Amino acid sequence: MRKIFGKLGIGRKNPYRDLENAIGYRFRDRSLLEAALTHRSFRFENREIEVDNQRLEFLGDAVLGMVTGAHLYEQFADKDEGWLTSLRSQVTSGKALAEMAKDIRIGEYIRFGKGEERSGGRRRASNLTDALEAVLGAVYLDGGMKAVEKVFAAVLVPQLHQLEGDVWGDNPKGKLQEYAQRVLKCGPRYHIVNRDGPAHAQTFTVQVTAGEGRVGIGRGRNKHEAECQAAADLLKSLSKSEPTV
Repeated sequence: MRKIFGKLGIGRKNPYRDLENAIGYRFRDRSLLEAALTHRSFRFENREIEVDNQRLEFLGDAVLGMVTGAHLYEQFADKDEGWLTSLRSQVTSGKALAEMAKDIRIGEYIRFGKGEERSGGRRRASNLTDALEAVLGAVYLDGGMKAVEKVFAAVLVPQLHQLEGDVWGDNPKGKLQEYAQRVLKCGPRYHIVNRDGPAHAQTFTVQVTAGEGRVGIGRGRNKHEAECQAAADLLKSLSKSEPTV
């Protein structure tokens, strides 16, 4: 990758030293890190800049899924696929990654265009998440999978241990799906029983069933929200009679 240090005057001094310390990895080719921290808005406003972080974000997302899956597989040998899938989804969710990005103050290093800067882009969760994934992609290109595992251990593993206490977190549909397949030997079935209000502000009522006589009802501003409420309602009912829920 072509060196693009000019804008920040990188030479004798490394402006990314604190960030590298936070992720536990020192880049050999620091132009990769600079690219990972270059938002597309900056590239758009500075035509001499040839790269932004979108391709690295794509690569980092794939790398993150791989290293997270491998870590969970090794660390939780007694857990089934459903449990592992749910925890991986939580660890790699936009919400979790944005919090990790804030912890290492990645927003302070991203190069934005003037418009994105003025509109609060430095604090926008999606920008922080994209930058963190791009940094992981850059780490992979610079040091391979071993380097990614090192960053994963420094940045993501602490977050993982906070999540594993309630693996299903805010995912009642996932929890119900896992329980129904494991215990009831069937999948939950959802269907809309009512829609109220004007087309632009409807309220949905959804019913979920799982096995004989097991019913949950939920209401929400959209189908997904109503299904989540219905799953939570059924789980609450099941927990009163089924200790394994």
